[in-house]
Amino acid sequence: MTFPEPPRPRKDPRRIEQLGRVRTDDYAWMKDANWQAVLRDPSQVNPEIRAHLEAENAYLKAVLAPSEALQARFFAEMKGRLKEDDASVPTPDGPFEYFSRYELGAQHPRYLRQPRGGGAETLLLDEDAAAKGKAYYSVDAASHSPDHTLYAWAEDDQGSEYHRILIRDLATGEVLSGGPESASGSFAFSPDSAWLFWVWRDENARPARVYRRPARGGPDVLVYEEADDGMFLGVGVTADDTHILIGVQNQETSEDWLIPAADPTAMPVLVEAREVGVRYDLDRWGDRWVIRTNAGGAVDFQLMTSTAQVPGRPTWAEWIAYRPGRLIAGFAAFKGHLVRLERENACDRLVVMARDGAEHEIAFAEDAYALHLMGGYEYDTTLTRFIYQSPTTPRQWFDYDMTTRERTLRKTQEVPSGHDPAAYETRRLWATAPDGQTVPVTVLLKRGTPLDGTAPLMLYGYGSYGYPHTASFSTQSLSLVDRGWIWAAAHVRGGSDKGWGWFLDGRKFAKKNSFTDFIACAEHLVAQGYGTAGKIVAYGGSAGGLLVGAAVNMRPDLWGGVIAAVPFVDVLNTMSDLSLPLTPPEWPEWGNPLEDPAAYDYIASYSPYDNIADVAYPAILSRGGLTDPRVTWWEPEKWVARLREHTTSGRPILLSMNLEAGHGGASGRFDHLKEVAMDYAFAVWAVEGEGAL
Repeated sequence: MTFPEPPRPRKDPRRIEQLGRVRTDDYAWMKDANWQAVLRDPSQVNPEIRAHLEAENAYLKAVLAPSEALQARFFAEMKGRLKEDDASVPTPDGPFEYFSRYELGAQHPRYLRQPRGGGAETLLLDEDAAAKGKAYYSVDAASHSPDHTLYAWAEDDQGSEYHRILIRDLATGEVLSGGPESASGSFAFSPDSAWLFWVWRDENARPARVYRRPARGGPDVLVYEEADDGMFLGVGVTADDTHILIGVQNQETSEDWLIPAADPTAMPVLVEAREVGVRYDLDRWGDRWVIRTNAGGAVDFQLMTSTAQVPGRPTWAEWIAYRPGRLIAGFAAFKGHLVRLERENACDRLVVMARDGAEHEIAFAEDAYALHLMGGYEYDTTLTRFIYQSPTTPRQWFDYDMTTRERTLRKTQEVPSGHDPAAYETRRLWATAPDGQTVPVTVLLKRGTPLDGTAPLMLYGYGSYGYPHTASFSTQSLSLVDRGWIWAAAHVRGGSDKGWGWFLDGRKFAKKNSFTDFIACAEHLVAQGYGTAGKIVAYGGSAGGLLVGAAVNMRPDLWGGVIAAVPFVDVLNTMSDLSLPLTPPEWPEWGNPLEDPAAYDYIASYSPYDNIADVAYPAILSRGGLTDPRVTWWEPEKWVARLREHTTSGRPILLSMNLEAGHGGASGRFDHLKEVAMDYAFAVWAVEGEGAL
């Protein structure tokens, strides 16, 4: 197969000395010195960089031109499975119910409310109208005030995650002037509806301060400033509306501050000072505080209680004890009940406890499934809400009466083009890692798919920050599965699929476990007939891009293709760059190569960009976003350039750069599907060849 000539960016070797070590980066120039301005205005990017990215997009289009018809078919299939006029289940709060709805043909939803039990709708926000004429537009948080007179939302029209917070007066319909700028998207009304607390981002896109302002407009007052660049900030309110919470945390350490709702202009009071390696979060439950923490060696967390006004650690009493392998992932408090979400062996469960201590589990039948505890706006209620789904079962929204144990199905995700769960199978396999650990693998296939190695295989992975991969339902993956592909997800270390220890055993100096787990999952699938080496597509995004980038360096022979979306592949350079938004906050995850020689050497030994070799790489598609503050555009740009220099296979190395979006790609729901359709068409092209298009 003959391909067009790819872009050949110039090489400008830059010698970097660090901790007595030396490395050379030929493509360091791809980081624009003015990158902070580019996040806010992508037109400010250096003309040479823009010209190269445009050339990469043109090359991508030329190489994948034969797949355009398949891309269109995939898009049509995916759109056909999407209920265009979909609406959320209304969530009650006092006299109203709040919900969202898509109109036919709309890329973005409308936010509405109606009187409780039904009645005339009131439009709170038309996101689709606000997005008109904008290449990118996203509302990342929206909430009404407790007295139901105001509605606030955080909008991002660049993809840079710098938000503008707007507030609408629901009596007049007017948007109040002078809303907060340079916000992180985290905000909360005080329970008396008089104040808005919000988080400000600095020039390096880090959340650094919490401000308070009158909810209807007025001067901002600094409430809290974080001196440590390595911490994230968030604001919220306790379930019983008695306190405003300020949360400070990174991947391994946290602390909380309290402001009494009865005195919202008071200065925050520290709950428990941060201690490296100790995490806690808390909520108010009647006469006590409930604290979820890993203190005292409770790796998978325990629940503690305190009746103190300020529940510092000396007042904590053991309540729900730590049990190894059972992760207490979170909890929701109601007046008469507390619901906790637990995870064990990559399966979720919900446990409901009454005030008298009696508890019961909400049971489910499938072997692999996902649960999302939604809770609700109201505290004084016996109802909680959760979502249940599996790779074969569409999402189901249930209201659950915690007293009567009655489960009421409120909605099942509609698939307009039709979906028969019985036509598919979900299986849970267990791969053995090199060190003997068993790694869960969730598999989706169509019934009757032969398990003789002839089926193409897509293997997805993530494995970082303690985020689990949930066994969820995807209408998109069905486009491949219906073609005879097998879809699999590897629950590798670095996530919390088998508990918090599963996370700890896949980060920092144990990070390579994530990569060897992923490879072990691929080999196990091959051994069981679910795929064949060379006909597997590895798929990962962000830190999952690091996973597949490292795996393809370690075992290039396993893969027929690699899809790396906004991939974190330049780990050594990024973790050595103090100016970038996530560098100090992420040293607990990866190590600090500026100060720790062992961290430098370990990162250097696996960083995908730094370990490219002269080997036969498979076809690779990498995606990036010009306004991405998390994985900046030059990471995939540099990675692709270096891969192209070294690969001996002749297979294309492709870069798709969205010049008008950030980390999440296109913001509209249909535009997003077009990106997925391209990924899947690339996978078919890479593994099955042009004849399959």
